[in-house]
Amino acid sequence: MLLERTNQGVLNQGVVEEVAELCQVNYRTVQNIWLKGKRAGGIHGVANKRVKTCGCKKIPFDSDAIKQIDLSKRTTLKDLANELQMAKTTLWRRLKEGRLKRHTNSTKSTLTDDNKLGRIRFCLSMLDEVSVPEEPTFKGMYNVIHIDEKWFYRTKGTQNYYLAPDEEEPYRNTQSKGFIEKVMFLAAVARPRYDDGVMTFDGKIGIWPFTYQDFAKRRSPYRERGEEVTKVLPSVTKDVSRDYMVNKLLPAIKALWPASEHGRTIYIQQDNAKTHISVNDSVFCAAAQSDGWDIRLTCQPPNSPDLNILDLGFFAALQALFEKMSPGKIADIVAKVKKAYDTYPAERSNCIFLTLQSCMCEVPKQKGGNRYKVPHMRKSFLAALEMLPDVVPCDVDV
Repeated sequence: MLLERTNQGVLNQGVVEEVAELCQVNYRTVQNIWLKGKRAGGIHGVANKRVKTCGCKKIPFDSDAIKQIDLSKRTTLKDLANELQMAKTTLWRRLKEGRLKRHTNSTKSTLTDDNKLGRIRFCLSMLDEVSVPEEPTFKGMYNVIHIDEKWFYRTKGTQNYYLAPDEEEPYRNTQSKGFIEKVMFLAAVARPRYDDGVMTFDGKIGIWPFTYQDFAKRRSPYRERGEEVTKVLPSVTKDVSRDYMVNKLLPAIKALWPASEHGRTIYIQQDNAKTHISVNDSVFCAAAQSDGWDIRLTCQPPNSPDLNILDLGFFAALQALFEKMSPGKIADIVAKVKKAYDTYPAERSNCIFLTLQSCMCEVPKQKGGNRYKVPHMRKSFLAALEMLPDVVPCDVDV
């Protein structure tokens, strides 16, 4: 191929790259062959001198054989290699070639027929009535506030670090691995607002710990007697939830909500935990309807964490930010969770709302089920091009 493209023994420009692309090899390999041929006096100097087929034979691999093995016997590469009666290294090479894939499986909520029906009704209620049935699209959800609770632990049982070869391994200790210090938080997030590409409201209503202040009754190595300390509430009951909703959540909404949207109905979406108050709670309704506000409490479908942006992605991102701060005691956990909440980019919250709408497109396809992969729409790429949509369209056939 090189000789066919030469002119009196001189390679023309671009010939090496062309031949390398046709043969699917590195262009340096082509250059070495040409130089070796020139030194040897012709094409015979680079001819293959192997008499017969040489080298290691590729071990046959049948990917369909994996399907016949029980799932419990292929949780690790070593176990699968033993079942296939082949070396682990060989199986690893097939993995790199794409002949098999690694999958991380997560459990899903068990759904009854009533749960599935409720999920479909919820998704249909989020469709914009004007767009149905020609071009169904979801509502902007700008008047919906998602709330939920989450535990934040001081540290995890196991943690990965990257160390230098001669670096000493870090030492982490706790009194009991089963009782690591933790704090529960109530978080509330709405969808951010934009005006000509400029953010006017970040959607962060607030995050509140279920803690209280007390005075130390005795001296310890960490504090003196009588010093004020932060303690975790022994339990979060329905009365505690009502107190936080009325005295913390509602005042924050009224203080932070955009002034241009006063008078508009605001919905607070919660899950169906037993400690949550009912949507018709008299104390909450009285406080929510005061001062000319119209704030209402709604519940998402049972066993549906994928229909709440906090469980869908916000809490996972917040957890990752929080763990990078290496928190200490209870008061330090509270301070660093709030810092992680404040520093979380509001642009990502907007993307999670779009992911929620993408999930609501998949729920009817599964007839209310949750056996689907979270759709990806390259939101970061679209945002960089200033083409990120405000709402997600739904399939007309669905």
